[in-house]
Amino acid sequence: MRVRVFYHDKCFDGACSASLFTRFHRECMAPDASYDYHGLVHRAGALFVESEFTGDENAIVDFKYSASPRITWWFDHHQSAFLTPQDREHFLACLRDPVCAARKFFDPHYTSCTGFLAHIAKTRYGFDTAPVAELIHWADIVDGAKYESPEAAVEMAAPAMKLTLIIEAAHDPEFIPRLIPLLTEMPFTEVLSQPFVAGLLPPLLERHEQALELIRGRAEEHDGTIFFDITDHPLEGFNKFIPYYLYPQATYSIGLSKSSFRTKVAVGSNPWTKADPKKMVNLAQICERYGGGGHARVGAISFPPDKEAEARAAAAEIVAELRAKNPL
Repeated sequence: MRVRVFYHDKCFDGACSASLFTRFHRECMAPDASYDYHGLVHRAGALFVESEFTGDENAIVDFKYSASPRITWWFDHHQSAFLTPQDREHFLACLRDPVCAARKFFDPHYTSCTGFLAHIAKTRYGFDTAPVAELIHWADIVDGAKYESPEAAVEMAAPAMKLTLIIEAAHDPEFIPRLIPLLTEMPFTEVLSQPFVAGLLPPLLERHEQALELIRGRAEEHDGTIFFDITDHPLEGFNKFIPYYLYPQATYSIGLSKSSFRTKVAVGSNPWTKADPKKMVNLAQICERYGGGGHARVGAISFPPDKEAEARAAAAEIVAELRAKNPL
């Protein structure tokens, strides 16, 4: 059996989810299966290419729902998991089919897709999660922004943080698929020591310092909301906690950036804020107005690379709204 695993690309939780799914599927479903991996990214336009669903089984983890009949497994925890109301209705109809309902799962209350998948695999299929405890623990910390401090998130002393940096910056399309199986086969310290991984870290740490200084020079904070525009310095990714490291008193952050395939509006909230949670704005709902999505506390919107003016206008509207709703 050939299984294709589609995962949220350039994302620590996405890679961990793909690795955990592979180990669960091999141990509980098909010991002789082979696996290959395909990263998915949020972009303007179609997110899926039907012709790529070529496995005997096709799984999507940590990414939006596809109504394709070729998809046999789906796990997601994002509030904005459905592109359209029709996709949501398709999923709800699927739940009325016992076979489909045993393979497609959604719960936005879980911190990470990895943790959600582990729960389903253990409680529904008897999968032993003890050997992958480190993976589950760090997926929850990274995807839930549960770091003990901004310094822990930005200074990246922990092996999982270094892996996050590497995964989010990966350019080689073969790198993350090569990395994924290792995440459930060995401790993170050993993964970092692999020759194809180890050499990537020093220049990425240097680039991280450069991004820190770039955002330090561009970011401005008013009424509890940070804004920065770095579209003239194309980056495929940067540490999303840098704004709160620089302005720990802020509640929200909006960052405008550009990469090879999109202009991105990143909308986040300070994990260490002292604001009343009941007064916090649901950021996923804001992003959904512009075709984006995410979680209540963090989201994003992707525009085509040539729609920078539209992205900048959306960012300005969101900044104004959040500054007017400062919960402090």
